[in-house]
Amino acid sequence: AKGRTTDAIEKLAALAPKTAVVLRDGKEVTVAREAVAAGDLVVLKTGASIPVDGIVTEGTGSVDESAMTGESIPVEKKPGDALTGATLVSSGRFVMKALRVGDDTALAQIIKLVDEATSSKAPIARLADRVSGVFVPVVIGIALLTLVVWLFLGRDFSFALTCAISVLVISCPCALGLATPTAIMVGTGRGARRGILFKSAEALELLGKIDCAVLDKTGTVTAGKPQVVRIAPAAAGLETPLLMIAASLESASEHPLASAVVAAAKEKNLPTQPISEFEQTAGQGIAAKIGKKLYFAGNARMVEAFGLTPPPAIAAAAQQSAESGETPLFIGQAPQEDAPGMLLGLLGLADPIKPDSAAAIAALKKLGIEVTLLTGDNQTTANAVAKRAGIDRVIAGVLPSGKANEIARLQAMDKRVLMVGDGVNDAPALARADVGAAIGAGTDVAIASADLVLMRSRLGDVPAAVELSRAVMRNIRENLFWAFIYNLIGIPIAAGVFASQGLTLSPMIAAAAMSLSSFSVVSNALRLRFFKPKLETDADAAPLAAAQPAEPSHKEKQMAQKIIHIEGMHCGHCTQSVEKALKALPGIDAVEVSLKEQEARVDADLFVTDDMLRATVEGAGFKVTGIE
Repeated sequence: AKGRTTDAIEKLAALAPKTAVVLRDGKEVTVAREAVAAGDLVVLKTGASIPVDGIVTEGTGSVDESAMTGESIPVEKKPGDALTGATLVSSGRFVMKALRVGDDTALAQIIKLVDEATSSKAPIARLADRVSGVFVPVVIGIALLTLVVWLFLGRDFSFALTCAISVLVISCPCALGLATPTAIMVGTGRGARRGILFKSAEALELLGKIDCAVLDKTGTVTAGKPQVVRIAPAAAGLETPLLMIAASLESASEHPLASAVVAAAKEKNLPTQPISEFEQTAGQGIAAKIGKKLYFAGNARMVEAFGLTPPPAIAAAAQQSAESGETPLFIGQAPQEDAPGMLLGLLGLADPIKPDSAAAIAALKKLGIEVTLLTGDNQTTANAVAKRAGIDRVIAGVLPSGKANEIARLQAMDKRVLMVGDGVNDAPALARADVGAAIGAGTDVAIASADLVLMRSRLGDVPAAVELSRAVMRNIRENLFWAFIYNLIGIPIAAGVFASQGLTLSPMIAAAAMSLSSFSVVSNALRLRFFKPKLETDADAAPLAAAQPAEPSHKEKQMAQKIIHIEGMHCGHCTQSVEKALKALPGIDAVEVSLKEQEARVDADLFVTDDMLRATVEGAGFKVTGIE
């Protein structure tokens, strides 16, 4: 049972390479993995297994982390990103600075946790030990009593002794002793295979008894970083230019939301355009020129500062954005001498909930567990997140020091509390709760304070862990029942109570029956190897985000035809290069390139500036002599 339980962990340990390539005096030297010291520079190439934990100092590429996280898609890595031992470099070349080596690596800690959990005793196991402590002298007493009674009744010594020995043999408490630790061992191993690491058998038992789950918001229920979840243009057809202009402006900003806007544009393959005269206004937003036009991205105060009034559709979208806990970002063209200002639309930014959070919370409710969202964020944002995730109870505006107090308050109401979190500020609450569960991608402090670690950083593993705990406890109760019922039936037969009916039990048969009971208990425990949660959540569900407006037809767009005069086209290959480059530019609907006329005619959205067209053509290797 122990061999099968730890088989997955042994396979994981085997993933760590025996050797590592380190830089010594500027040369690549192959050394044993155990010889790698903290601070060493380790060279990693495509196909290599990462020997220890560290960070990338040089190079880019992707790493297959499925062995540790369960995520099948390789993760892109760049300088500054963390690397974990026993994972595989699927592409690229890295130089990694070793940080945690030997027993300090994540892999070594996982193996240690599983070993400690399988070796520790749950409260129910200690109960079985106490029962066994009483059971043994009682059985010895029954055996002596059997011997004396049969001798007193006049039976020969051989018969009396045989009955007494049969009592001792059939009641051997092997099954009673195996009932709990075998189930815990198999259950812990099954959890490890699913990325659920119990630090102790006690945590495994207590988790099944919880009736209240308290969830941190950021990084636990939500993704932990802002994303663009709403695109609301002022008119049909402006979605692409709206996002492209916003990304161009935000590419020069250091605001936390800026990277979310740039990332959203990158996902749609929208290039950022060169900007000039960048200016940032505290408490409002930013403004800069793209070509000759001045654009801005900011809040409602910036819109007012430029003397603009949001049209009804944008005002309604802004209100919906605020009610949903999003941060509305208005994008517009600022008034200039030769052109009036206009609002192009707004982007809604928020920290979206994880793909499986809503399903996980629904699963917890089906298990009879009350779910509470506990966060330091404001009430409006917390309520919006709770509504999307399906959480009915929200405690917002709580300082880190107050989270443990909230857990204590729930416990004072006779609730068994599970706390799930990932940050340093969650550590006191994780330690205070009856069971603390740390998201695997969280901080080391949070993981150290928790009783349970979810290596895959999926909230969906919480109901799975609860189901596993309940399955293990159910299995233990089954084992104890059969161990006791076996003795209740077997001891009277062995003692010769039914001898007058011709029913007796020889020591040999008693020994076989005793062995069969132990075999039955172990076999029942091994059924846990096939455990699968009944309320399995879908890890691949699409992220929750506001639906984006459908792309309008050509007739709905406001278009302009422009002629680009080009110098340097000499053949059909040249015209194809220009055509391909222009078609890739967002906002371009049609392109016609003429080699004879040395020009390109485009149907372009009004917000595609001449500078954008010029930069695209010249980027393809040709010179623009004029645009009309």
